[in-house]
Amino acid sequence: MSLRIGIDIGGTKIEALALDRAGREVFRKRVATPRGDYAATISTVAGLVKNAGEGTVGIGIPGALSRATGLVKNANSTWLIGKPLKEDLEQALGRPVRIENDANCFALSEATDGAGKGAAVVFGVILGTGVGGGIVAHGKVLTGVNAIAGEWGHNPLPAPTADDLPLPDCYCGRKGCIETYLSGPGLSHDHERRTGQRLKAEQIASLGGESVSHYEERLARSLAGVINVLDPEVIVLGGGMSNVTRLYTEVPLRWGRYVFSDRVTTRLAPPVHGDSSGVRGAAGLWE
Repeated sequence: MSLRIGIDIGGTKIEALALDRAGREVFRKRVATPRGDYAATISTVAGLVKNAGEGTVGIGIPGALSRATGLVKNANSTWLIGKPLKEDLEQALGRPVRIENDANCFALSEATDGAGKGAAVVFGVILGTGVGGGIVAHGKVLTGVNAIAGEWGHNPLPAPTADDLPLPDCYCGRKGCIETYLSGPGLSHDHERRTGQRLKAEQIASLGGESVSHYEERLARSLAGVINVLDPEVIVLGGGMSNVTRLYTEVPLRWGRYVFSDRVTTRLAPPVHGDSSGVRGAAGLWE
């Protein structure tokens, strides 16, 4: 039986999923990401694929393959940067693989049969260890000539206020990137700066309060910029912060003042497939 195998390489976990030709799940496994260890990442992925079985392999990564060199770029899992990931995985697996940005995989999954099903334009957002984005237009992933379509997380935070200063350093070498505020670690760092408490993002979200309110305002400003450029029908949130249910009411209440329109009908939606949307999209890369 030939399977569709998907791998999602995340900052904290690597997930494998295998679907049969009818779309039924026949294998799923998650393991911790061997952070900082490229060789271990290759062997971990190879082991997961071997356990999943025979079939096509699609892989979502928190970055992209350079159109110029074929090497990984723009990865917040920085140990992947500059590595020939596709070639090394194909050698380890003994079969061809397709690699796509994890946010693109997420957006494809949700646009196909998730929260964005039937929409002409879907923007998929990852709010996790990093901040990524993917665009699906009329059923097709938009990758772009530079392989960076949808990478809103490395635009500067729009209209920073005194509360947003000083601009945080980003791993990409710039300051004040959206990712430094809206990622899970970004929320943790901002809360610690504000209160002196070092808490995980999910703990801060459960507390609510000023830190979460500032997070909502920054997310509204940032997504308004996306709406002004892309004007999607649906924005789907993924990653750990997508579990914060108040975002889906509070952020649309705030973003109208920043969108260049008399009304905003773009929907902000949680993912139908939860945190498995990325790996489902990866499994579909050969379709």
